[in-house]
Amino acid sequence: MERSARVSMRVLIADDQKGVGATLAALVAACDHEVVEVVRSGFEAIQAYHRLRPDVVLMDYFMPRLNGATACRNILSRYPEANVILVTGVAESEDINNSGAIAVLRKPVDPAKLRVLLNAPSLPFGKVATSQDS
Repeated sequence: MERSARVSMRVLIADDQKGVGATLAALVAACDHEVVEVVRSGFEAIQAYHRLRPDVVLMDYFMPRLNGATACRNILSRYPEANVILVTGVAESEDINNSGAIAVLRKPVDPAKLRVLLNAPSLPFGKVATSQDS
């Protein structure tokens, strides 16, 4: 069951590469959702989550200060209802699989797969769905 087109998700984006963060923001906007902020590290993502309480976090795995999986676990320890989607260009790892993220998107991000994740009901916590190229 997909969310109504009228329901806009508030999305926090965390990516250390400015261009990638901007591209993700444009993709989220194209999916008719609101980008509440774009941050550049896992540490900043934790602070922004606490301040903004977004519906979804799109978080890069490789970032300075804290990687995305560690930042995800930190957010979930304080906010178990958080919905974090890890975005990565690397193959799956135990660290990613044990992050608590509701899904993993592979770079480059497929806009159709992003739209499905943002419009779908939340996946059960603790279960990571991987979005890979077919």
